[in-house]
Amino acid sequence: MKKVITTLSYIFIIFMAIITIFPFIYMVLAGLMTYSEVTSLPPKIIPEVFQWHNYVAVFEKAPFLRYFTNTLFVSLVTTAATLITATLAAFAITSMEFKFKNAVLVIFVSLLMVPHEAIIFTNYNTISQMGLLNTYGALIIPFLTSIFYIYYLNTYFKGIGTTYYKAAKIDGASNLQYIWRILVPMAKPALTTVGILTFIASWNSFLWPLLVTNDKNMRLLNNGLSAFATESGSDVQLQLAAATLTVVPILIIYLIFRKEIIRGVAKNGVKG
Repeated sequence: MKKVITTLSYIFIIFMAIITIFPFIYMVLAGLMTYSEVTSLPPKIIPEVFQWHNYVAVFEKAPFLRYFTNTLFVSLVTTAATLITATLAAFAITSMEFKFKNAVLVIFVSLLMVPHEAIIFTNYNTISQMGLLNTYGALIIPFLTSIFYIYYLNTYFKGIGTTYYKAAKIDGASNLQYIWRILVPMAKPALTTVGILTFIASWNSFLWPLLVTNDKNMRLLNNGLSAFATESGSDVQLQLAAATLTVVPILIIYLIFRKEIIRGVAKNGVKG
């Protein structure tokens, strides 16, 4: 009976995996079809001849290279800033003593309950009054840190313990030296997880860039893809090719670092 249940479980998992992966596979293949193949009934699954020139046409019809550059720049800056600010804040909460420390933690946890959509228009008004609309600053400043990742790193750093910090202070190390030489190497799995997830979230952002940019040269990938879907009309194969260009880079990054993400989420640190 146990073997039957195990076999049925594997069959169910495989079936669900196929359902999940098939739309992505079809998107990639349809991006290499002709218009007649994409719109044929019944639909074709594999193109007769791979139309690689669809990707050339995508770059000719829209400045996707500019979209890639904007998205990569914003994602890298946002990721670096989040790693720095979240690490410093989590270290301060974990290892340093100051007044109202518990109150700060309560505020952080409370702010985690507030949905991003509830403050998005407040952020928009702030950016607008600062005169930063249609600039990289508008795309980056609201995401220079993350309360969620501060709380996550705080939990991870607690697992490391304060013994290392006290030993470093006895040896005359400054706080920054302790963070760079001891804390960062020991928390590498967690920091890698924060970096990758922040990069993915920034790469996939849509609503905020749509609000603060209306200049074509400031569009990010998802906004450019949305505009291209409208501008390209009935060229479904080009739309799917553009969608593939948007998804594949971040998927590759995830596949490369998936073990680090799992390790960072699963591991609770080293007890000190």
